[in-house]
Amino acid sequence: MIPPKEIILKAISEVKPYIDQRISQFKSLKEKGLTVFDFKPFVDIKAYEADIFSEACFCILTANFKAEVGIKIQAEVGIEGFKKYSLEELYNIFRKHGHRFVMQRAERIVNLRPLESFLQEIRFYDDGKKAREELVKKVTGYGYKEASHFLRNIGFEDVAIIDRHILRFLFENNLVKPRKTLTKNVYIESESALEKLCQELNLTQGELDLYIFYIKTKKVLK
Repeated sequence: MIPPKEIILKAISEVKPYIDQRISQFKSLKEKGLTVFDFKPFVDIKAYEADIFSEACFCILTANFKAEVGIKIQAEVGIEGFKKYSLEELYNIFRKHGHRFVMQRAERIVNLRPLESFLQEIRFYDDGKKAREELVKKVTGYGYKEASHFLRNIGFEDVAIIDRHILRFLFENNLVKPRKTLTKNVYIESESALEKLCQELNLTQGELDLYIFYIKTKKVLK
């Protein structure tokens, strides 16, 4: 069995420039509140702008759904669309792209609009774990995974996104014991296991997540 460290080092040798580019785009969101995402050659879509609010909406769209479809929806709706489109307009776009939870996600995004100022303030927090607790309390549809996803995508480096790809990597490499449900305790345990890998490889949690996602999917998304 190949040690997980060696698996990740191989991925670093293959896609480091793309990972570095994505991390730079995330940091631009944290510092400027605006970025340009470019997903070529992994997704055939033109580069597009995103802001803090549209990124929060993206993380609602991709909860238990495909990141690639979320990217295509985010590109089409655009910064202003997430803030201004009617529930029906959002519903029709999500349905066109084959989203599994069309009305639920459209409603959650409309209901997120009064929290735009709060989401802007979050990016100035120093501690990602404290910011995560605030997000879970206030944002409908955000658990630890979704809140961590949003924070990573706006430049935080100290939280892990424990999704099915990450859990499978941890289980397969005996870094945590297999569990049937992702409780808060299991999430924290998994995050700690990833932190040890981060220290060994001199990577942030955000970078490590992108490398593991690449290992599992052969794509660098977000």
